[in-house]
Order: sequence, then structure tokens, then C-alpha cells
Amino acid sequence: MEVQLSYSKNHSQAEGNLANRCEAVVSVAGMSDELEIRNVVARLAMLADGGDLEEYAALFADDARWEMPGAAIEGRENLLAGAIERRSAGTVGPGSDTRHVIATQAVVVDGDEATSDAYWQFWVNTATEPSIALFGTYRDRLVRTDRGWKLAHRHISYG
Repeated sequence: MEVQLSYSKNHSQAEGNLANRCEAVVSVAGMSDELEIRNVVARLAMLADGGDLEEYAALFADDARWEMPGAAIEGRENLLAGAIERRSAGTVGPGSDTRHVIATQAVVVDGDEATSDAYWQFWVNTATEPSIALFGTYRDRLVRTDRGWKLAHRHISYG
């Protein structure tokens, strides 16, 4: 994405305009990356609750790792198999009346890698008496690929 910014010049602003324009272009590119990363995290939550699991799995890097207390999963195919298993058990997905909610999120982009820290909530009984069953923090590492930003590592903590 190329962004052209223009500034009206007056004699007191002439110096430093080039530096300001360069910073603005870098900032816009950084914002674009950050928005894409936020959308990866949001889509993962939404697709865990419903939608195409192949699309869900496509948000992970090929060698992605998922860690949570008592369990770890490695590889996109294993992550997809776990999602299918959870749906089959009825613990998440269509008809389960559950929702993954992403709350406060901070993203830091560093070249072709990024980190995202987000608070999450897992709601149950959403059609009748909604309540939070679990909550915690996602600590994510994402990588830029030729297919866009992908989740490479997720560490889940509770509380």
C-alpha cells in the first residue's frame, strides 16, 4: 500500500516536513499490519464459535504451536483436528451456545514478526443465561507470510 500525504507549507513549517511525511507513511504501514493482526486474532475467536474450520486453520502458520495449561498442540493439521474434535464433542461451535470474546489487546509489530497480548473470555449458555466460564490472556506471536499474517505461537493463561 502506498500512501501519499500532503502538507500545506508555510515558512515556519518548511523545515522538517520531509521527516514528518516519512514518519506518517511508516506509521500508516504499521497501522495496516496492526489491523490485519487484530483481525487474525478476532477471526480465530469467531471461527472457533462457528464457520468454516478450514478457514480457521488457514489463520495458523504451518508449524504453529498452541500452549495452554495441561496441553500443547503443534502443527496446523493437529490444530484443525483439535478444533474438529471440540466441535464434535459440542463444547464449542454451532449449537453449543458459547462465545470466545477478545477484550483489551495490545499489538507490537517488529518487521515480519509481531506480538499480540489480549484478554479473552469464554462465555457459555449464551442463548439462555450467559455467563463467563473462563477468562485469561492470549500471548500470541504472529509472522508475516506470503499469505498474510499467521499465528505462529499462542500461549494461553487463565485468570
